[in-house]
Amino acid sequence: MKLNFRKLASTVILLFCSIAFLLPFIWMLSTSFKIEADVFKYPIEWIPSRWNALENYKQVWFGDQPFYLYYWNSIKVAVLTTILSVVVSSLAAYGFSKVRFPAGRWLFLIVLATYMVPPQASLVPQFILYRQIGLFDSHFGLILLGSFSVLGTFMLRQFFMGIHHDFIDAAKIDGAGHWRIFWRIALPIVKPAVATYAILRFIWTWNDYQNPLIFLRTDALYTIQLAMQKFTTINGEFYSLIMAAAVSAILPLLIVFILGQKHVIDGIALGGVKG
Repeated sequence: MKLNFRKLASTVILLFCSIAFLLPFIWMLSTSFKIEADVFKYPIEWIPSRWNALENYKQVWFGDQPFYLYYWNSIKVAVLTTILSVVVSSLAAYGFSKVRFPAGRWLFLIVLATYMVPPQASLVPQFILYRQIGLFDSHFGLILLGSFSVLGTFMLRQFFMGIHHDFIDAAKIDGAGHWRIFWRIALPIVKPAVATYAILRFIWTWNDYQNPLIFLRTDALYTIQLAMQKFTTINGEFYSLIMAAAVSAILPLLIVFILGQKHVIDGIALGGVKG
């Protein structure tokens, strides 16, 4: 068998790049298991000689700042935001792609044009509105902010447009309405794309720092990102504790990605199919 040196060289380069990208995460994980005196020990101990993982994580989760409360807040906000955003974006995408109505194309262009407005430009009006209607400093208000996504609507619309109109017309001949067509025919076909968007929306919401910072004031309502900032301010000199908190903060993202990577790959493959 003839050896492909170009392919071999590309594989080796990508391997070294992968290791380089993983090294900071490995150091963070290793540091979270160490005692503070060994954090900056040289040469670096990738496998700690003195373990202090139990005490570090106990201090993070059940110390003066209870991470379990902030975890619950982030999970509640991220899950509910993801569910609402997927439902709203899917229905809007189906409506813009498969429901024929006057000025539908122009209405979609108007919706798409709002994506060009920077989020920071709408912060002040949103803040004033939330204060007036009583949604300020509440998880419900935070969930509503992320439940309507122009990007999600645009992304899913492209996949719904890939469904041939013959499927829709055949269902209409059988007497199915748009709701049944959406639920029984269109949605199962684009399920990988919906799952991909759901994973992305969860990650975006979990990592969101700006909206919780602006719209939350009560400490008990803080999400994990605000908790990390506060924890770092209080324990800035204890790197082992900060790394334990950081590992705890990114753990749900790793779990979601590992469980959902198949759907992401299927969604990319579906997007590459034409006709």
